[in-house]
Amino acid sequence: MRISNLLLPTLREVPAEAEVISHQLLLRAGFMRKAAAGVYTLLPLAWRVVRKIEQIIREEMDRQGGQEIMMPIIQPAELWQESGRWDVYGPELFRLKDRHGRDFCLGPTHEEIITSLVKGEVNSYKQLPLLLYQIQNKYRDERRPRFGLMRGREFIMKDLYSFDRDQAGLDVSYNKMYEAYTNVFSRCGLQFRPVVADSGAIGGSDTHEFMVLAESGEATVLYCGDEKCGYAANQERAETFSAASPITNALEQLQTVATPGCRTVNEVTELLNVPPEKIIKTVIYTTDKENVAAMVRGDREINEIKLYNALDCVRLDLADEQTVQSVTGAPVGYAGPVGLSGVRLVADPEITKMVNAVCGANEKDKHLVNVNPQRDFKPDVIIDLRLVKAGEPCPHCGSELHEARGIEVGQVFKLGTKYSKALGGTFLDENGKAKPYVMGCYGIGVTRTMAAAVEQNYDDRGIIWPVQIAPYHVIVVPVSNKDQKLLQAAETIYNGLNATGVETVIDDRPERAGVKFNDADLVGYPVRVTVGSKGLANGQVELYLRRDGETVLVPLNNVVGAVKAKLRQMD
Repeated sequence: MRISNLLLPTLREVPAEAEVISHQLLLRAGFMRKAAAGVYTLLPLAWRVVRKIEQIIREEMDRQGGQEIMMPIIQPAELWQESGRWDVYGPELFRLKDRHGRDFCLGPTHEEIITSLVKGEVNSYKQLPLLLYQIQNKYRDERRPRFGLMRGREFIMKDLYSFDRDQAGLDVSYNKMYEAYTNVFSRCGLQFRPVVADSGAIGGSDTHEFMVLAESGEATVLYCGDEKCGYAANQERAETFSAASPITNALEQLQTVATPGCRTVNEVTELLNVPPEKIIKTVIYTTDKENVAAMVRGDREINEIKLYNALDCVRLDLADEQTVQSVTGAPVGYAGPVGLSGVRLVADPEITKMVNAVCGANEKDKHLVNVNPQRDFKPDVIIDLRLVKAGEPCPHCGSELHEARGIEVGQVFKLGTKYSKALGGTFLDENGKAKPYVMGCYGIGVTRTMAAAVEQNYDDRGIIWPVQIAPYHVIVVPVSNKDQKLLQAAETIYNGLNATGVETVIDDRPERAGVKFNDADLVGYPVRVTVGSKGLANGQVELYLRRDGETVLVPLNNVVGAVKAKLRQMD
């Protein structure tokens, strides 16, 4: 491909709308253009990257026995209503009606459609296990689309669904996909880490996210400092370290004390001269079913994902001031579990080990001291509720947890029978008994993987593509368009590389050498071949390696071999 013929509208300035590096560089380097908020047109170079990622995915899915299909983007509401997700999925679900007034949605995921398909076609244990996948556009009406391809409303995704006879079969399918995902992201040249995660609106039990490690990542990954342990989790799912803490202190008498204007943990600790770990922090939430008082220690934060999962609710919201006043009889900042009625009490296990603690008195400007859970109140639910942070002990081995930022590019789920039971998907076992399929689902964000690769591979000059997914491997740059010998040599190199399977472009534009070099660095071709008059006079050309900045001179008659050798080293 000749740059003069390539649709490659590079920009010199950073677009004002672009917040993260991948958004900035993919716009500046001419890979994409915005059509609407969270919706982008992928230009030729981006599409080449996407196709390479897709090909790697296809090869790894097929290697594990996956079969590619294509399901409809428009899905009937009846299936989503039958599974119970029409309301659960919330406003992110794009909903529409046809001319007859029937409800549909644009698919954000395809559990309902695939289960319905298999239900109608697979009725015997002899047809299982089954692995079906597709690579297709998905649609989610994000409240605030941002970060370019990282959080868009339209994106490309690979989703595979496994159907097995039993849990043991699901474990095999899950492990196959875990291995396949490890291979996919390794082949894409990315640094990543699989972590324990939350299943969210997809549902199911066990799940792992595959996180590309990058400073700009939205998610916090906690991992054990002991490599032999290997524990790693998304912060929203990270478990707490459980250590026995026997109660030995004498229980003091419960008292009410004045705390005028003290609403926060810091204000109360300062006034009463107590450490924050002596405070019972009580936060009021509302769900679609009830009001809830969630409790953690004053030096902890509530993990709302854990709370949501513990309550098995459709909706969880922080209560507004009016609701707090109605539930507790006091303004925000004075809630406490003692004497609180008509509300469900959910406590972190650390709360039950506290002695002579402090909490709100459910009365304005007042707190209780010498509060003891074993005497003064009884939680309805005791469950791990707190947000784990770096520096705490690993829940598996007790070593220190470390923190990194990550970008989720894939997730694997054990769905079990969640969808097969809801949609009546069954097969006949060896004894002729009907049983529900045991399912798993496995997604990879294709366009998100491209953006994550940029977030992990760039410098102040532009993108540095891993060679495995680079749009082209090599750019040939003649430094002048006026020297015919130089142009002829560049053309020979260009044709020779392409003839041997090296994906190559030639910058044949009548631009200054500096402009060509800047654009080449911005786009991020792994290798640049510079053809200059001085080198050519000595029968040499210059190879510049984008990632490490290495420059080497090679004989003109050995350019193809030298380039291929360098590319093999990068692969």
